[in-house]
Amino acid sequence: MKKVLLIIVFILPALLLSFAQTATSTTIDYDNYFTQERLRIDLTFAGDAKKQSIFLGGLHKETLWSGSRTNLVYPFNYGEYQYKLFDTTGKVIFSKGFSTLFQEWRTTAESKTTPRAFASSYWIPFPKVPVKVVFYERVKSTGLFSEIFSYSIDPKDKAINSEKENDFNVTPVMVSGDPEKKVDLVLIAEGYTAEQMSKFKADAAKFAGYLFNVEPYKSRKQDFNIWAVESISKESGTDIPHMGIWKNTIASSNFYTFQIDRYLTAPDQREIARLASNSACDAIYVIVNTNKYGGGGIYNFYGLSMSDHPTEASVFVHEFGHSFAGLGDEYYSSAVAYEEFYNLKTEPWEPNLTTKVNFDSKWKDMMGKDGVGLYEGGGYMTKGIFRPCPDCKMKTNTAPGFCPVCTKAISDMIDYYTK
Repeated sequence: MKKVLLIIVFILPALLLSFAQTATSTTIDYDNYFTQERLRIDLTFAGDAKKQSIFLGGLHKETLWSGSRTNLVYPFNYGEYQYKLFDTTGKVIFSKGFSTLFQEWRTTAESKTTPRAFASSYWIPFPKVPVKVVFYERVKSTGLFSEIFSYSIDPKDKAINSEKENDFNVTPVMVSGDPEKKVDLVLIAEGYTAEQMSKFKADAAKFAGYLFNVEPYKSRKQDFNIWAVESISKESGTDIPHMGIWKNTIASSNFYTFQIDRYLTAPDQREIARLASNSACDAIYVIVNTNKYGGGGIYNFYGLSMSDHPTEASVFVHEFGHSFAGLGDEYYSSAVAYEEFYNLKTEPWEPNLTTKVNFDSKWKDMMGKDGVGLYEGGGYMTKGIFRPCPDCKMKTNTAPGFCPVCTKAISDMIDYYTK
């Protein structure tokens, strides 16, 4: 594989700005700026609780850009980070928000004493002209964004890697139409051996069924394509470190993330991105071949959970709510590794949580409708954060569905990809 020189980037002086100040409704002509392909940007986030830096890992040309070709500038104020693409005149021609496992780790006790690094990947349409990509972090004390990393991309750069990274079959589970007008959900096999691929394909169809049993997905089924990547692992299952179980799997997933028994993740998200490199892809979900309870979901990063457990359907829909729609956890009584995850002096970016600092930006216009109100407790905290309804899929596995606020947020995200 071709190597791209790592570039050390020092954090720039704070350039604070809100997403609302820089987002624009101006229509971007896709064909003026981009080809039909996509470009993957591999990065490493490194640091500790007090500071972080981003390092370039490489650029990789991939298959068809399947995202929207009309909604290129992100309309949401979601994510702990965002990235923007600028042309040579300084015009924003593409943007998106996201979160990372690294950012979650920075709120743990370990991050106060031990620096760590996490790899991840991000996609843009492949540019026709030289562009600059700029990454921003959300500053916890203000809720605003500050530039942390920038890199100029020349589409003619011979160092851009265009190797095909794997030969795994990409099987259509459900195809409703043109990828650029649909939400393309990619299901990744993790911990399935070659002999277990039939089971994975059955599990992929099963999970698709779970999604479309719940509103608003049920009513929006024709807005989705679902693809299954038959990524083969050498061993079946996943790592369970606190039980001394280690498996050689394609995505290197593990339980006991941040020393929480049920927190199942794949710490190197870049490996997940490589597995999805041959598929149309707007959202990624990893099905882990295990009957042990657990999962995780991070916004515009990935979602993942167990394949075989009585709660598998509810956990899948819950974690996909995180990774696809940016919904926050509404529970507050379960053990987590985070310390002071939210700043009560700022408004959470998640659409279903509020500190009432800027409630006008949340569900104020829905108050009193279908039981929507302000219910204290959420975001792992009993006081100071409020959720829209007494129960919801983002609060418990036993909830019958999503509350009206979460339902609207999911529908808005589907619209972003399809309209």
